[in-house]
Amino acid sequence: MNRRVRNIMYSPLWLGLHLLALLPFRVLYIISDLLCFVTADIVGYRRRLVEANIRSSFPEKSEKEIRRIIKGFYRHFTDTFVETIKLLHVSDSEMRRRIVFENVGKVDEYTKAGKSIGIYAAHYCNWEWLSSITLWADNKESIHYSQVYRPLRNKWFDSFYFNLRKRFHSDSLPKNGVLRALLGYRRGGCFVTGFISDQKPSHNDGQHHIQFLGQETPFITGTELLLRKLDAAVMYFDVQKIKRGYYKVVMTDVAPSAAACKEFEITDRFAALLERAIRRQPEYWLWSHNRWRRKLK
Repeated sequence: MNRRVRNIMYSPLWLGLHLLALLPFRVLYIISDLLCFVTADIVGYRRRLVEANIRSSFPEKSEKEIRRIIKGFYRHFTDTFVETIKLLHVSDSEMRRRIVFENVGKVDEYTKAGKSIGIYAAHYCNWEWLSSITLWADNKESIHYSQVYRPLRNKWFDSFYFNLRKRFHSDSLPKNGVLRALLGYRRGGCFVTGFISDQKPSHNDGQHHIQFLGQETPFITGTELLLRKLDAAVMYFDVQKIKRGYYKVVMTDVAPSAAACKEFEITDRFAALLERAIRRQPEYWLWSHNRWRRKLK
């Protein structure tokens, strides 16, 4: 299917999403409540997988606590959808009010010293809003902000999200072209690049197994390998949900120099930080990922 035909076919969806994004947040959350009921109670989207993942991660929790996490997950899951669509029509001032970045001065400190930064992130809270860090940082002229993504199979949705993620003037880098892009950025200044690194590794990814949430878990090591090659500083987005539609992100140091770290040291630190966040607010992780499909033998 060529691009023109595809755009014509999806034009009603494009219009519908833009109209949805024009609605105020209070109306969007009413829609989210309806979507949550349909997703969790009628369709039962990945219900068995979500329950299995949560139960295996928190065997010490009571049935009441498990049910609370499951319910909270689905509510947040649909909230994330409407919040992401809202990026089509939301002001910079509204975003600064709803997602606050703390310790951003550390980013400026590194980049002013000529040090590029790789920032670890996860499918936790609202990861699509993290690109709004550009609204908080100084020294923007000589810094290339970007985020790494895996292209979607559906070309229309891939293009839609690609353009959505440029909302705050950062680049979206496909996974296979990251090294070349970052080398180019570094020749012209510094880069600040986000890596969502909590998904299960693909077959061709390097893997490192960590005891994570009480389970032997393979983690992607490509992020660490790339940052060590580029000798970037390493940070982590420590995200907390304050209340519905409001987040706080603490920019957390992982390593001032990736090249100076031992093999897997950075990945281990990221896993520990992520587990701490999940245990603090467990309902906000993406439990619908089939994270433990390939068990160790």
